[in-house]
Amino acid sequence: MTVTKTLHVVDVIRQYGKCLELISMDPHFHNISVGIYLKDGICTVWTFSQKPGVEERISKIRDQLVALGGMAPVAGTHDQANFPCNYVHTRPIKFLLMQAVEKNPEYSLPEGEIAINDFRTKLRLSAAGREVDGRWIYTVSGDGEAPNIPMRLKAIVGGFMRYGEMQRVSDTEVTFPCGHRHDELVRLLLPYARNVSSVEQMMEAAAMRGQLTTATAGFAPPA
Repeated sequence: MTVTKTLHVVDVIRQYGKCLELISMDPHFHNISVGIYLKDGICTVWTFSQKPGVEERISKIRDQLVALGGMAPVAGTHDQANFPCNYVHTRPIKFLLMQAVEKNPEYSLPEGEIAINDFRTKLRLSAAGREVDGRWIYTVSGDGEAPNIPMRLKAIVGGFMRYGEMQRVSDTEVTFPCGHRHDELVRLLLPYARNVSSVEQMMEAAAMRGQLTTATAGFAPPA
């Protein structure tokens, strides 16, 4: 979709909706700022930069939203995507945009089992999904030895609830509000869910870096 690059902040908000997240510097394209906007269930990747090649960069970021987050491209556009479940997973989008912008443009999530090593213990953490009564439920488990494993798994479930806006089914089970399967989002969120305190520090630092950019763009950093 071709958009006039002379749009002002108010025009962008009117056309694309509210800003969900802003990355203050794109390390892979001239350190431009990149935002993602939401209107009528459609997410639009936008930048005020007019540098040569910026449209191709925005297209690549949109494609990474699809590859890393399981979103679907909006037909006829290079900068828009939505979730096939028709639910807007607002909180995960923040982490998804961060990955799409800051990771190497060729970065891809690993395939197969959704699992990582736990930094706090010697556990191998995993999240496996299954359908129960029409909803897709993910069970968090830990393979190995560690003190008080149930409490550790409960904390990770809390991390999924915090960063994925997921709903608790039990102390080891979560589901998305839409009830649909979102393996890409779970794989994306698991590293964040395992270490809430470090992620909070990272997000606070990122917010500080983005304050000047967001103020200049005419909106406050999202909560």
